[in-house]
Amino acid sequence: MIEQAEQCKRAALPTIRRLPSYLSILYAMKKEGLETVSGTVIAEKMLCEPIQVRKDLAVTGIAGRPRIGFGVGETIEAIENFLGWNNTTDAFLIGAGSLGTALLGYAGFLRHNLNIIAAFDVAKDKVGAVIHGKKVLDIEKLEDLASRMHVHMAILTVPASSAQAIAERLIACGIYGLWNFTSEKILVPDNVVVQNEDLSSGLAVLCTRLRQNKGKG
Repeated sequence: MIEQAEQCKRAALPTIRRLPSYLSILYAMKKEGLETVSGTVIAEKMLCEPIQVRKDLAVTGIAGRPRIGFGVGETIEAIENFLGWNNTTDAFLIGAGSLGTALLGYAGFLRHNLNIIAAFDVAKDKVGAVIHGKKVLDIEKLEDLASRMHVHMAILTVPASSAQAIAERLIACGIYGLWNFTSEKILVPDNVVVQNEDLSSGLAVLCTRLRQNKGKG
C-alpha cells in the first residue's frame, strides 16, 4: 500500500488522465479475446508514440515483454489497482439538481467501482425523491449518515455560492476527497484532496479551439 502511494505521487497528472483511455482500449481487446498487445498497437489507438505508452504504463508497475508486448489481463489489473478501481469506493452526492441527477444515472461509475450511496439536497421538492434508484435525503441528515457509513468521498454539484460552506461541513464529517463540479475553487486543509471539474472552462476551451480551426479553413 505504501509502495502504491509512492507510485501515485511520482505519476504526472497527464499520465493519470491517460490511464482510463488505456483501460478502454484494453477492455475492448479483452472482449475480442486478445491475450497480448504490443505497445505500438496501443500507441496507434492513443494517437501517441510507443515510448509514451511504455512510460505511462510503467507507473503502474507493468512492463511489456520483448516481441510479446503487454499481457491484456495483467495490464488491466495493474491499471485498475494503481487507480484504486479494483476496490469499491462509496461516495455521497451533494446537490440533486440537473447535473447531480445526470451523475446519479451514470453507469460508468459502477464500472469503476464508485458507488454513490446517497444524495443530499436542501430543496423540499427534491428531498424524498428517488433518482436512478438513489433516495435524496435532507442535508440535515448528512452528519449522522457520514458517521455511520464511514464515507470519505463526496461529489459536489451544488450552486457555487454554497460550495465552500458545504465543503467545510463535509470535511468536518470526515470526508477527505472532494470531486468539485462547481465553478468555485474551494479552500481545504492539506490533508484533503480536491479534483475540480469546471464545465464552463472546458466549454470555453472547446469553443475557442473550434473558432481557431474554422479560421484555418
